[in-house]
Amino acid sequence: MDWRDEGALLSVRAHGENAAIIEVFTAAHGRHAGVVRGGTSRRLAPVLQPGAQLDVTWRGRLEEHLGTFTVEPLQSRTGLLDDRLALAGLNSVCALLRFALPEREAHPGLYAASVALLDRLGAEPDWVLSYLRWELLLLEDLGYGLDLSRCAVTGSREDLAFVSPKSGRAVARAAAGEWADRLLPLPACLLGQGGATPVELGQGLRLTGHFLEHHLAHDLGTRPLPEARRRFVQMLARQG
Repeated sequence: MDWRDEGALLSVRAHGENAAIIEVFTAAHGRHAGVVRGGTSRRLAPVLQPGAQLDVTWRGRLEEHLGTFTVEPLQSRTGLLDDRLALAGLNSVCALLRFALPEREAHPGLYAASVALLDRLGAEPDWVLSYLRWELLLLEDLGYGLDLSRCAVTGSREDLAFVSPKSGRAVARAAAGEWADRLLPLPACLLGQGGATPVELGQGLRLTGHFLEHHLAHDLGTRPLPEARRRFVQMLARQG
């Protein structure tokens, strides 16, 4: 069994004397793990950094085996080492993909969006808004999408201001009434209305964080959301 694909490196850990086990996110083969012989060597260790774009060839005796990877670097993202917030964003992306994605299940749309986001980190002024929208896409791709198109109560598309923490549906300001304090604020930036202020970004990340934690993570079992996401959100709040 063998295949070749391109992927973003999500994680690497030492294995044996000089090998490494890596996880990559590819368009056609999803999140996939394998052993890289010599992965901790002086030649390969600098290449095998989370976020790196790799050309990978996987081989295994049987499809269900861990198998081995041979890798060739396509793009390094080590330039983010000088930007602490962008590096924290990269770590959050990689950690959430490892946390949420089933093994070996293709998600081509999410893959394309994830690679595009990794390219934007630190390179564009509004990359944090791109990150926020990526979390919305992650939820949608895994079956936890939010419906922000119209009010769940009235059907109106006007003045949408809240989201139900249970249904994930938008609620108009006038329809919220005495329930407003039990709903999650919906920042205008998630409705396609221009850029985002630091306050709106914080509201948006609390919104996506709620559904990541209380819906997606809840269904996956007892594991908490990755620490890397919490660190990123905290770092962003301090800078805002």
